[in-house]
Amino acid sequence: MQTHKAKRLAIIIESIMQARLTDILKEKGVTGWTVLPVLGGSGRSGEWSREGQVSRASGMVQVVCIIKPERLEPLLDDILKVVDRHIGVVTIGDVDVLRAERF
Repeated sequence: MQTHKAKRLAIIIESIMQARLTDILKEKGVTGWTVLPVLGGSGRSGEWSREGQVSRASGMVQVVCIIKPERLEPLLDDILKVVDRHIGVVTIGDVDVLRAERF
């Protein structure tokens, strides 16, 4: 079975910034992504949990997408403009995909 190289981009960001982030993905031609709720964690400010929060405004989400390697750098420039001013973590990983035409 033939596989193809791709990049997995995962961004953990405040829920209120999700629309701005997914708008960037759309503008850059990314056609698929997944948004996952982040239930809790720990960082520079200590531990936190989504439990007991009244609204989703103070929560976090993770936006994950798979893209072709050549699309990464221009996308990161725009993503950094959003993440740089807010709580957020961006990770990039190498992945292999089976159907390259989908990315």
